[in-house]
Amino acid sequence: MKILVTGGLGFIGSHTVVELQNEGFEVVIVDNLSNTSLSVLDGIQNITGKIPAFEKLDLREKDKVQDFFKRHHDISGVIHFAASKAVGESVENPLLYYENNINALVYILQELQQKTEANFIFSSSCTVYGQAETMPITENAPVQQPISPYGNTKKIGEEIIIDTVKVTNVNAILLRYFNPIGAHPSTEIGELPIGVPQNLVPFITQTGFGLRKELAVYGDDYPTPDGTAVRDYIHVVDLAKAHVIALQRLLNKKNTAKVETFNLGTGTGSSVLEVIHTFEKVSGKKLPYKIVGRREGDITSAYANTDKANTVLGWKAQSTLEEAMASAWKWEQKIRK
Repeated sequence: MKILVTGGLGFIGSHTVVELQNEGFEVVIVDNLSNTSLSVLDGIQNITGKIPAFEKLDLREKDKVQDFFKRHHDISGVIHFAASKAVGESVENPLLYYENNINALVYILQELQQKTEANFIFSSSCTVYGQAETMPITENAPVQQPISPYGNTKKIGEEIIIDTVKVTNVNAILLRYFNPIGAHPSTEIGELPIGVPQNLVPFITQTGFGLRKELAVYGDDYPTPDGTAVRDYIHVVDLAKAHVIALQRLLNKKNTAKVETFNLGTGTGSSVLEVIHTFEKVSGKKLPYKIVGRREGDITSAYANTDKANTVLGWKAQSTLEEAMASAWKWEQKIRK
């Protein structure tokens, strides 16, 4: 079966392509290379022994999307990762986020609704919950008005999908993930942020390697055990495997509704300082950091209740925070050689 993976050379996308190919799927990747490198294809091939089909394509160009689906009319499923994803950047440049994250989604769904049958996996986010009132967060927690434009694009994206499946042959699964970290154990692929990292872990590993002078910790006055923000950090390989399981659920018609939603996390919250100390433990390095003011758009705490994914999908995160941090550090060392 042929599967389209948009943003398939990105961090989560590339790991999902590996898992898809390991399961025997034929993969076509679409990516505009705005936040990744073509060298990721080599890493995928080195792990799986097979190079996926690749097209450089900007999904904001509607005519290009239409042309792609004309040429690839035999696609059985789409996993849609392609999106801008930095909370801070979205606050500074909201229109970029609305154009990139909403338009591309609409153009893909317009093509899928013409099919007699279509299966769609959406890369969503726990940001749709905003600052949830109770922890851990279940799928039934109210979706709140997000604090950032990035979070809002995910909320709007989900609403677009929910409206679309009601009147089309599209079946969809919304995967709300928490904080993906780590790298493939082969160190052939991992997180490749362009410019200054927007996420905590690559900033930690770059600081550990000496590329950054010190790490900024945004706020130590949150109502948490050590004052720093708490998140649910999930190993990217565990996350990638969940996408394959979700896709197979749709392909095998096991879904019980036209659109289903699952949280993907470990079920454990870790503070920023805990992540720093875990890095220091696995790397043997002391990490220079300073406490600065809170960052606009950040919430206090978010970690998942994963019961639904565990029971309905039969999926569970396997890796510990230590294992994920160790893989991220190995990856950082490899790419700096």
